[in-house]
Amino acid sequence: MTMKKALLIVDLQNDFSPGGSLGIKEGNQIVPIINDLMDKMDLVITTQDWHPENSTHFENWPVHCVANTEGAKLNPGLNQEKIDQRTLKGTGSDDHGYSGFDATNISLKEYLEEQNVGSLYIVGLATDYCVRASALDACKLGYHTYVVTDAIAAVDLKEGDGRKALDEMYKAGCLLVESKDI
Repeated sequence: MTMKKALLIVDLQNDFSPGGSLGIKEGNQIVPIINDLMDKMDLVITTQDWHPENSTHFENWPVHCVANTEGAKLNPGLNQEKIDQRTLKGTGSDDHGYSGFDATNISLKEYLEEQNVGSLYIVGLATDYCVRASALDACKLGYHTYVVTDAIAAVDLKEGDGRKALDEMYKAGCLLVESKDI
């Protein structure tokens, strides 16, 4: 049986896009690259922060991606017709939900197993937080994990955080690739 390739689009949401409450200035620049990658994959999965209004997560971060708000919606430039599965994370009041594997509406691990996925290509926002956490968990679970470096962007609260996250992912076994090489 042939193992499938899945694109995991992490938190490409309005609040993380330019102009959002935690906007990343390069957030819109990665959308066309991600749209192009969708046709090269067997499955396309999104993760979305989906926080309640009273989340303890907001003790450390500005309010963002509150469930059922405009800020929590996927970036309007993303080709949403090609999404096979949507996952929601950070849904509880004490649930930070950094990793896509923290999803509460489905078990991402079980879904990937059911779909016979062997390789995960991770893209989205933000390199130094949710992309990092999702990639590290994917490696721990034994997936061939690729981080597409021209289809991610970092918050960089401290200069170089994105670079440090890439180094950590690489050391954990993630392969760092560019979209042109897929």
